[in-house]
Amino acid sequence: MAKRFLIMATSGFEADELFVPRALLLARGCTVALASPTTSPIQATVLDDPGPTIRPDLKIAETRAAEWDALLLPGGLINPDALRVRPEAIELVKAFADAGKPVGAICHAPWLLIEAGLVAGRRVTGWHSIRTDLLNAGGILADEAVVVDRGIVTAVGPGDSSAFAIALMDACEPNGS
Repeated sequence: MAKRFLIMATSGFEADELFVPRALLLARGCTVALASPTTSPIQATVLDDPGPTIRPDLKIAETRAAEWDALLLPGGLINPDALRVRPEAIELVKAFADAGKPVGAICHAPWLLIEAGLVAGRRVTGWHSIRTDLLNAGGILADEAVVVDRGIVTAVGPGDSSAFAIALMDACEPNGS
């Protein structure tokens, strides 16, 4: 059965960390929607340069974890930093985890996992500049491109976007990690 994936992002997301997983999930027959603080178009970055825009399908505040099989959090420097101070975003991350649904975070997006209290005692990875944050939050840092630990999927950066999406899909299976 095709799975339903929710992507949560705002402007400043790294283009490949949203568009590559989204295309892969859609190509595999999954339903994919994008939630953001508003439904106004949001803009990607390509490293530090402006990238393409995309219009969110729904507002974070109107989204319920019960309607989805997994949550995908793209990184970029600006996007997760902006979302981690929004209570509705952190509540949504927690709701997925509390329901036992996979949550994937790539690049800087593990900041959202830290804010939601989901890192302590788990093997995780992320962009090099947030590794101290992961350790300080009680994470067990793994020097791997993609790490799966009890429903939490983390990945280093844009070059790992396809492997990240596949690991998140696998985590949705009954025997997923």
